[in-house]
Amino acid sequence: MALRLLRGRDGRLTAFAAVPGGVTRWTETRPGGPEWTGPRVFETPGLDEVTVAQGRDGYIQLIGLRRKAAGAERTDVEVVHATQFQSGRAMTGWHSLGTPHPKDWRKAQRIGAPTAAVDGTGAAHVFVRNAGGGVSARSQNGKGAWGPWIDLKGRELVAGLTATATGEGRVELLAPAAEAVLRWYQPEPGGALRRAEDIPAAPRPGSVSAVESSRDTITHYWRDDPTGALLAWRAEGREPVPLGGRPGTGPVALAHAVVDGHDCTVLAQQDNRSGRLAVAAYPCEDEAAGVWWTETGEVGAAQPALALDGRGRVVLAALGPDGGLRVARQKTDEGGLALRAWQRV
Repeated sequence: MALRLLRGRDGRLTAFAAVPGGVTRWTETRPGGPEWTGPRVFETPGLDEVTVAQGRDGYIQLIGLRRKAAGAERTDVEVVHATQFQSGRAMTGWHSLGTPHPKDWRKAQRIGAPTAAVDGTGAAHVFVRNAGGGVSARSQNGKGAWGPWIDLKGRELVAGLTATATGEGRVELLAPAAEAVLRWYQPEPGGALRRAEDIPAAPRPGSVSAVESSRDTITHYWRDDPTGALLAWRAEGREPVPLGGRPGTGPVALAHAVVDGHDCTVLAQQDNRSGRLAVAAYPCEDEAAGVWWTETGEVGAAQPALALDGRGRVVLAALGPDGGLRVARQKTDEGGLALRAWQRV
């Protein structure tokens, strides 16, 4: 799991990061900080490939894979789920969601890292690449009961399935494959997922991310595999658009924020050349405006995450070379996207 930064219903931010056999959490002591509690480690032997999702109720859903030795040559794998209901409070225990291959442990070993999103009815949807190279999904109903695993089809998927929900509560899933990007979407909150037309593109595995860029519209981002260029795409029947600027690595962190009175998409990435983090912003859905990256933070900081704090300021978080949390907040007494000095938590 890349570092994730989420705001609870009480306005406090929570940061989650994966550690071997568990999850680490930091929590603001009050909305807007600057003090934090943590790190608190929730140990779960065999846990890896953790992702998080959050619904309108503020609940944070954690989904991961748990591996357990079951003999000299056998390791059982299952998808597991836990929930944090309130900022700073203990999480529930991990509950098994099984796998798409309950009768074949060898196939279960080949499932990919999960991704998840919560729709407008409060139902969580979990997606994995199955052993056949397609997508399998397991979803809750509006009352929280889990249905069976469903095969959504697809083939030749690579790493980087990414599920996102709009503010209206519709879920979209993007799944990079060998020769295209596959997409599923809900036509309305709580509706059945539908397969959309494939997108002719070749993302680098593990480079996809997304953000709601306007009401009920998601803009997806990925790095072009042949060139490394950062591309943006929306469901408008158009080609992916290159953003230009400096090359980076991994999925770009994203947030929707108001900068100088304009709705903007804020981006953060790790710069390939310097090894430092870099941030940028551009008017939402106006990729033609281009982006200009500004470096920040110490060399070696990784896994950038973005969110708005309880006072509406952009917060950039990252993991330092020592694994500790680093945080920088937007200045309110200057224009643009200027950040205050980095804070070691």
